[in-house]
Amino acid sequence: DWKGCSISTIKIGGIITAPQRYLILNNMFLSNVDIIKAVKKGDITIKPFDKSRLQPASYDILLGNKFILTESHATEVIDPVKKKFAKTSEIILKKGKTFALHPGVSILGISVDYFGSKKYLVQLHGKSSLARIGLLVHNTAGLINPGHFLCVTFELCNLNKVPIILTPNMRIGQITFSGMSSPPNEYYKYIPSKHIDGKWNSHIPPKASSKKFKRLKKK
Repeated sequence: DWKGCSISTIKIGGIITAPQRYLILNNMFLSNVDIIKAVKKGDITIKPFDKSRLQPASYDILLGNKFILTESHATEVIDPVKKKFAKTSEIILKKGKTFALHPGVSILGISVDYFGSKKYLVQLHGKSSLARIGLLVHNTAGLINPGHFLCVTFELCNLNKVPIILTPNMRIGQITFSGMSSPPNEYYKYIPSKHIDGKWNSHIPPKASSKKFKRLKKK
């Protein structure tokens, strides 16, 4: 099937070869025009969807008001092989409050936006304006498989030497959508992770990873 192919010739040693066909696969990033079309068609889910947050080839997502912090004073060591994980606390900010992320500190946050797609591969990216001030939005977990619908978890880290203020509903990252060469033979299936006790469901905001987590509210 050579639909969507380009035809070109190659010149080798003064000899022009026969036309060469290059298959242009369907795995390119969607433009803002195509993102809107896919949302209307139901191929992409974004809730809530706000056209003002569309970029030329991405969509800005917002930071939620829930964070998970490691209790370093109560954690001797983290050993993923031996299933030893940190004790954590969940903080829920009240309306109008902010969170000061100190240098070298890594926490988890969550998006306001619920999104996903069965047709497209979704990727999470940081924003250059935040990268320039030293805010890391995700360490490695930026790939969202087809069939995975979620409020995404942010791996937030301050690489600067001064605190960075995090404000709920700020534009924290952006997501892109790309096609695949063919549909997968199976879609993403949620499997509870042992080290977080199955508390982090893809369709709801994350809970703390320890059974004995504390729920704190900033006044």
